[in-house]
Amino acid sequence: MNRYPLWKYLLVLFMFIAGLGYTLPNFYGESPAVQVLPLRANLKADDALLQRISGALQAAHLSAESIALDPTSVKARFSTTDNQLKAKDILQAQLGDDYMVALNLLSRSPQWLTALNARPMYLGLDLRGGVHFLLQIDMNGAMDKAAESASGDMRGILRDKSIAYSGINRNGRLVTIRFRDAETRSKGAAELRQRFAGLTFADRNEGNEVLLLATFKPEEESHIQESAVQQNLVTLRNRVNELGVAEPIIQQQGTDRIVVQLPGVLDTAHAKDILGRTATLEVRLVDDEHKFSEGLVAPFGTEMFKDRDGTMLLVKKSVLLTGERINDAQPGFDNRSNEPAVHINLDGVGTRKFKEATRENVGKRMAILLFEKGRGEVITAPVIREEIGGGRVQISGQMNTKEANDISLLLRAGALAAPMQIIEERTVGPSLGADNIVRGFRSTQIGFIAIAVFMTVYYLMFGAVSVLALGANLLLLVALLSMLQATLTLPGMAGIALTLGMAIDANVLINERIREELRNGNTPQASIHAGYENAFRTILDSNITTLIAGIALFMFGSGAIRGFAVVLCLGILTSMFSAVLISRALVNLIYGRKLRLTGVSIG
Repeated sequence: MNRYPLWKYLLVLFMFIAGLGYTLPNFYGESPAVQVLPLRANLKADDALLQRISGALQAAHLSAESIALDPTSVKARFSTTDNQLKAKDILQAQLGDDYMVALNLLSRSPQWLTALNARPMYLGLDLRGGVHFLLQIDMNGAMDKAAESASGDMRGILRDKSIAYSGINRNGRLVTIRFRDAETRSKGAAELRQRFAGLTFADRNEGNEVLLLATFKPEEESHIQESAVQQNLVTLRNRVNELGVAEPIIQQQGTDRIVVQLPGVLDTAHAKDILGRTATLEVRLVDDEHKFSEGLVAPFGTEMFKDRDGTMLLVKKSVLLTGERINDAQPGFDNRSNEPAVHINLDGVGTRKFKEATRENVGKRMAILLFEKGRGEVITAPVIREEIGGGRVQISGQMNTKEANDISLLLRAGALAAPMQIIEERTVGPSLGADNIVRGFRSTQIGFIAIAVFMTVYYLMFGAVSVLALGANLLLLVALLSMLQATLTLPGMAGIALTLGMAIDANVLINERIREELRNGNTPQASIHAGYENAFRTILDSNITTLIAGIALFMFGSGAIRGFAVVLCLGILTSMFSAVLISRALVNLIYGRKLRLTGVSIG
């Protein structure tokens, strides 16, 4: 009556072994490590680099637990964080700015577990330590940038269609186009309305001026702002990936804010600098027709910028090429002067535009400007000697190696759609994170022991079976979180503790139902069968309602709330499996083979 077919016992055994295997990496801990990553395109992570690192460490009398080579970097493990920090300083001094030397934490799991793709859970900011940023997006800046882009596109469209215009000016989000007469304005308005569905165009006459005013529609403004948030999210993720941070948290908060959490990051100043910078590249022509002099107001259609020597240059407003057309950017050196430089590869459209611009402007100077935080600077302004094809561009001009590395990183990761500023910054030390881990595990351990004592005393043998099922539930939950590479935070640990209480509740229902059947005069075997069968419906109903609440938390929550919801939902699934299938498999092994069972130990 109370016997499982062989496949069910094998299923329970398989789940237990798999759960144990994927839980084990969490008990080995992590080693403090230093990761060395080549920054220049012509440098590779190879055996030669590994030997350089090993030699530098031996010369400094620092012993590494191991030094390993992977496809992109070299990682050296150390026994203490003190040695880790010393090694970082030594390697950075020895290798120079051609390599990124970053602090890291590597799992101590044995190779056979790693081969099975068994990895430990990631620890969140509150457990590992690191830095937390809250960034505010400047939506006015996003709209201004969109209006500037639209005005540039309008110039190109009117020029291509041979529609004469006197000038295009932008004042905030308002773009004003001047025409010579009303007939030409009508032609231009018809062409622009067809190309710019998100803009509203209105005719206006001011004295002798024939104007066409363009403004964004409300729905287009909302779309631009949403796109700015999404592009900034993508750009920040790219920049954080360049920093080599494991399991960062980058997510939107509200309509115009972004939360960035970088667990394990100790060099917070560099992270803050990289995240907050808004490097964009523009290629324009230098206005050599007008000479700069003190007190000169920039002529119509031009702007004044300083170059690296502090000299003022007049540069035309018309943009030939932007950083959006960059496929890749790598730091390097100028072949002629051996100065640090940034080598840029353009995409197909960028290659065509740059080729056309250089062909049409041979003999003129081309300014390459870098814009950061709203301020532009001329990096270099060479004379165009000939048409330049192939999509490869080099920028250089009084920059050091570190600046070339940072500019390459920012251009490679993409431009921010709108400026951002850090409005909140918190740093969590690794010692506080370690204390949180100890407290979290201790509370879970105390809760488990208290439940085990109560269940064993109150339900005797069935209580002991419930405790074993509860342990299997905890094992499977941790294994699932490790397999999914979930990030464990303090709310997640609270979810584990809550799961323990909910899981034992199912066993209490089963045990009480078996007791009730025994009091009604049923035989022990029939009582066990009826207890599990009848209690299952109640367990299913109660867990489904909690699962619905957990799914709602995951869908509509954010950050720590979603982490709690993930643990809660997974815990419900594992608790149902362990309370019903595993506990009954153990009861069947203990009592199911006795044909004439006279009694059970259930208190």
